[in-house]
Amino acid sequence: MPAADTPADAAARAPRPAVFSPLYRQIKDLLLKSLDQGEWKPGELIPSEIELAMRFQVSQGTVRKAVDELAAENLLVRRQGKGTFVATHHEPRAQFRFLRVVPDAGEPAPPQSRFLECRRLRAPADIARQLDLRTGDAVVYLRRLLSFGGDPIVLDEIWLPGALFKGLTAERLAEYKGPLYGLFETEFGTRMIRAEEQLRAVGADRQVAQLLGVEEDSPLLLVERVSYSYGDRAVEVRRGLYVTAHYHYRNTLS
Repeated sequence: MPAADTPADAAARAPRPAVFSPLYRQIKDLLLKSLDQGEWKPGELIPSEIELAMRFQVSQGTVRKAVDELAAENLLVRRQGKGTFVATHHEPRAQFRFLRVVPDAGEPAPPQSRFLECRRLRAPADIARQLDLRTGDAVVYLRRLLSFGGDPIVLDEIWLPGALFKGLTAERLAEYKGPLYGLFETEFGTRMIRAEEQLRAVGADRQVAQLLGVEEDSPLLLVERVSYSYGDRAVEVRRGLYVTAHYHYRNTLS
């Protein structure tokens, strides 16, 4: 005689309730899919709300709510009298969305960037895990120094999936003058849309102290970041060391 079901067995076989998704969220997901597939490129005008409503067979209000959420998430940009555009890292305001270091006095200004290293290597285990790669898969490793007003403030180490960033070389970085994420977006089809960060205090070792122009063991802010593209795909690991004697790391919570 078969054993009686336990409560856990019965629960496992019970039909799962359907997950309800509001209609505007479904439209938002369809718009995200189009963005991910490159139907509308960064900086391009997307169809009007009326056109999108006809395309998806929904009301204009439903489309507007979906677009509003994407605009609030900095994926789309509304321009009065012009329409709605795909956000791009080439816009000045987008640069400071991911670069959060600002001076204690005065307004933030674009930094001067100097790349110290660019090479392909096998992914260390911790980097592979964060980028959802296999240990030993190819990654592109960058090391760069950011200066503000001639003063070195940030030393970055950056790891990128090698398969996504084929052709990224020291020569290309040397000749490029715009924001790094703009280069990733334009030439490698990879747009950073969100990031997760951890911050902690560390001391400067001898080499780092020399590059940043501080005393050995001086306190620095370590910012460890994983950046994601569409579909929550991890596409960058970054570890930045920040000099905070006259600068601070500013974030806005909402």
